[in-house]
Amino acid sequence: MSSGRHLQGERCTGRKGAVSSGKPAGPARGTPSAHPACDPDANVHDLPDDCLESAPTPAILFRKLHEWGFPALVIPHGTTWGFYTPPGSAWDKQLAGDMHDPSLQKLIEVYSGHGDSELYRDWREVVIGADGTLSCPPPRPDYLPSCWKAGEIIRDRCLAADESAAECEERAAEARVNAVAAGVAGHRTVPGARPEEWLDAGQCRDCREPAFNYRPRSSAQYILALGNFDAGAPRHFQLGFMASSDNHSARPGTGYKELKRTSFTESTLGSGSTSLPGFGRPEEDPEPRSQAFVPADIGFNLFEAERQASYFMTGGLVAAHASGRDRESIWSALEQREVYGTTGQRTLLWFDLRNPPDASRGETLPMGSAVTLAAPPIFEARAVGSFEQKPGCPEESLNALGAEQLERICRGECYQPSDVRRQITRIEVVRIRPQRTRAEPVGKLIDDPWKVFPCKPDPAGCTATFTDPDFIGSDHDALYYVRAFEEPAPGMNAGGVRCERNAEGECLKVNLCGADPSDDCLAPREPRAWSSPIWVSHPGGAR
Repeated sequence: MSSGRHLQGERCTGRKGAVSSGKPAGPARGTPSAHPACDPDANVHDLPDDCLESAPTPAILFRKLHEWGFPALVIPHGTTWGFYTPPGSAWDKQLAGDMHDPSLQKLIEVYSGHGDSELYRDWREVVIGADGTLSCPPPRPDYLPSCWKAGEIIRDRCLAADESAAECEERAAEARVNAVAAGVAGHRTVPGARPEEWLDAGQCRDCREPAFNYRPRSSAQYILALGNFDAGAPRHFQLGFMASSDNHSARPGTGYKELKRTSFTESTLGSGSTSLPGFGRPEEDPEPRSQAFVPADIGFNLFEAERQASYFMTGGLVAAHASGRDRESIWSALEQREVYGTTGQRTLLWFDLRNPPDASRGETLPMGSAVTLAAPPIFEARAVGSFEQKPGCPEESLNALGAEQLERICRGECYQPSDVRRQITRIEVVRIRPQRTRAEPVGKLIDDPWKVFPCKPDPAGCTATFTDPDFIGSDHDALYYVRAFEEPAPGMNAGGVRCERNAEGECLKVNLCGADPSDDCLAPREPRAWSSPIWVSHPGGAR
């Protein structure tokens, strides 16, 4: 930015910048700013140079970016990350009126160092009544609400104190109410509770490397299926998929090797401590009764830092199908949504529509495209595995920088590919039919996986061609995207809290990551890549 003003935000770069929304930024919480707040209603060009400029809503952010007049992209990230996002949060409000600007908001992050934000699940962290009141839902085989677990912890303590079963049930109900009312600080309503006592409460049990305290109605799938009907005709998001490292240690693209956890993930921010600096929980006695939460401040000690450390990944990468390696070409690919995301490895991925309207023979349209078709769409997906990595750094890096500098920059572990490619094991297709009416349940509109194509071992990769014969007879428009999976490999924190489960799948005991800085907390995972979707509409609109 050319002005001397202090812009409160993240990743807002030069003339062509990508602004990442979703996390608060600016001065440390609870620390007064040395600069007065700017007038939020004033044009950015009329503001004094010494005020702190902020954008408390997406609508204000979009307005300011248009006033600046520079090309920009706003990329929501970490959307399902429940570390400080309240239980029950949903993206419905983000599609209303000027809270969405399709000229600026064209991409969404599906994976980062904060985990996977792709998948929708129909369970709820809290139940929101018609009058806006909140209550705690009961547990399900695939989800244990944190508010419910608060009640179980209090009940067990109460029974251990020889109180009656009726009294302990009353205290459990009170604990659930207090936990719901406290939102992201629900764990603070159970005095003296150790992180491991919460087991896997609040986590998506059947997701791959999910974001911590998962918020399913902020997932990429939910967002793409969502419709807004305030203006009559349905309004939908058209967002391509990307991924990023999303760390704060000046080490972008750290997902090329799954090692050096305390440097390549956010679990300690490189501090060497067992939890994030400035985070913590008060020392309390384990009382057999819940307490209502009254925040004494708004510091980060409200949040679950210790369990969160088990959900930090090395991060992902965004890949662009660009016409060149220059800045303009890459920017153009981002604007056109001709991009895809990976879990950190450099998988090659193509996804094309083979029968675009009025196309010459052999012409295709790439991922990120939106078309109208009067015939069933025909797609082709192709994926090639990433290169296996060699340990250490190549000789040219050592000669150029020296061992000491390489240790400082990347802990002596560079991106160093071998000539062996990893195998693609399968390609999955997801189909989403965006809402046509407000009453349509979102979960029924997401077909995941819609199709699965197993792949034979081949260093040249895997190709899948498919069509949707039901599209013409359907009353919905549709979007399609693909996921390509590489053969399993160990990944940091891929096991989350590392539950020991019984035959029914209940979590009995956890092994939290973070207590031992030498432990990379590895667990099996499938490295994967997501294409941006292709949107296909009916002539004249969905019927």
